[in-house]
Amino acid sequence: MKQVVVLGATGSIGLSTLDVLKRHADRFSLHTITAYRSVDKMLELILAYEPVQAIMACPDAAEQLASRLPTESPTRILGGEQALVDAASDSDVDVVMAAIVGFAGLRPTLAAAEHGKRLLLANKEALVSAGRVFMEATRSGGATLLPIDSEHNAMFQCIPANNRGRPETAGVEKILLTASGGPFRGRPRSELLGVTPEQACAHPNWSMGRKISVDSATLLNKGLELAEACWLFDCTPGDIDVVVHPQSIIHSLVRYDDGSVLAQLGNPDMRTPIAYGLSWPERIDAGVAPLDLVSVAKLDFEAPDLEAFPCLRLAQEAITQPGGMCILNAANEIAVAAFLAGGLGFTGIDNVIAHALENVSADEPDNLEAVEALDGRARACAQERIEQLEHDTRGV
Repeated sequence: MKQVVVLGATGSIGLSTLDVLKRHADRFSLHTITAYRSVDKMLELILAYEPVQAIMACPDAAEQLASRLPTESPTRILGGEQALVDAASDSDVDVVMAAIVGFAGLRPTLAAAEHGKRLLLANKEALVSAGRVFMEATRSGGATLLPIDSEHNAMFQCIPANNRGRPETAGVEKILLTASGGPFRGRPRSELLGVTPEQACAHPNWSMGRKISVDSATLLNKGLELAEACWLFDCTPGDIDVVVHPQSIIHSLVRYDDGSVLAQLGNPDMRTPIAYGLSWPERIDAGVAPLDLVSVAKLDFEAPDLEAFPCLRLAQEAITQPGGMCILNAANEIAVAAFLAGGLGFTGIDNVIAHALENVSADEPDNLEAVEALDGRARACAQERIEQLEHDTRGV
């Protein structure tokens, strides 16, 4: 019986993980679930799944949750960010699903790597912001790293096991990273000026949180995934092409020197890669409907429009700069939060990112403290740019 921690249990990945775990209660036991401050959702999950413990990163939220929990509940309530780190490194825990969105998930995810867990990585920022530090921790800690992003999970499945660290030794000529194109695929830049948060979050294929939905709409998410793939498979940006595939049926492809192309296909449901990560090298039922190719009928492909969606181009450039992806990720988190709050236009997101990349200098961070310091400088720069844009817009 494997003991499982779900970091970020109230998000879409966390909920999908809980669904798969429930289908295989004979193999997996839920040890810990975590959230930031979603008390109502966490209470529902505790009553439904009865984990050993539930952790709220916000201490005030932990107190609220504890006060509302029935006295007969067996679940222990803890609060604070250190409790997340402790859960991810607990000696009783076998598997950690890292599904906290953004930079906030770095510390507990890194702790799981350092303590040799089977680490199901859905928090791409751990690699994007701290790739060198994270990969070194994974190797030294003896962790089993399994990517959960559907695209990287597909690559993992299509590259032979003994060549995943150096795919060129398997005759891999190119990795093709697929992108849905988001809700604004095909629109010119001029039609994106008045985009609202509601429109940006209305993804045509995937049910996701608001932040990652905006990243998908700007194509910034593909830039993050490009950097993640470089770390996971020891590649350079030149080894990977981004291909827009609006149906989201093919999750990624690998092209070989002999002309063969291997692809992983499936319905757009995150329970498939989650089940694969939990059971690898076996396969278990994920609760996902079989893919009906006749119903799908056709699969389309096109090149990404980097003029309408410059965030992907910015990421391609940032990957080659020391600390560039840490800066880009921090600036993007600040910019997306401002957009969702109504303080920044949709096309202002790439403006803020470009400004931070131009004005924050850095070396590639080689420890957690350096990563956090660089992240902080980039966030401050991004916030200053947002305030400047707001000032200019108001004509003050």
